[in-house]
Amino acid sequence: MTDTIRVLLVDDHQVVRRGLRTFLEVQDDIEVVGEAADGAGGVARAEELRPDVVLMDVKMPGTDGVEALRALRETGNPARVLVVTSFTERRTVVPALRAGAAGYLHKDIDPDALAAAIRSVHAGHVLLQEEIARALLSQEEAGGSGRGTTLTERERQVLALIADGRSNREIARRLVLSEKTVKTHVSNILMKLDLADRTQAALWAVRHGVTG
Repeated sequence: MTDTIRVLLVDDHQVVRRGLRTFLEVQDDIEVVGEAADGAGGVARAEELRPDVVLMDVKMPGTDGVEALRALRETGNPARVLVVTSFTERRTVVPALRAGAAGYLHKDIDPDALAAAIRSVHAGHVLLQEEIARALLSQEEAGGSGRGTTLTERERQVLALIADGRSNREIARRLVLSEKTVKTHVSNILMKLDLADRTQAALWAVRHGVTG
């Protein structure tokens, strides 16, 4: 079934992995393809299984979730990582987002909402649970609040569409631009905001209220 979303579970608590697996296995469009008990194991399993989405805890013995996120990015693994954890302090959330997480959720999330979140990040969207987004917005990163003023109006339009999960082709179609022009705008946005990739740009847009 080509539309099935292949998911890898990475959490050091077996009972959590078992609970996630039990729920996800009843979803028609989601398949749990593997598990790992720490970040290093998660990276190895992700390389072996090539899942679409990884559900990753942050605090784990040995290699933690942030280190695992960095390792996945360095190896070019295309899996979208959705952090599911009980740690929602700013000092934990921000490093995970910087390391490339496509979403960040608390473990007490409603099961149906978790399934919807998996589908959302798989579709290319960036997802922050509402209370986590509010916490980030309430306390901006030092020195980061003024950088958006350097963006042109067109760059802000492109950034808003990036935050909506749109591809360069879709952005070009929406704004009646060439894909080459959109690529230039994206490069300029990343340079001006000192960001590494589109995911970080989308998260920056969410934190700073840049929406379409």
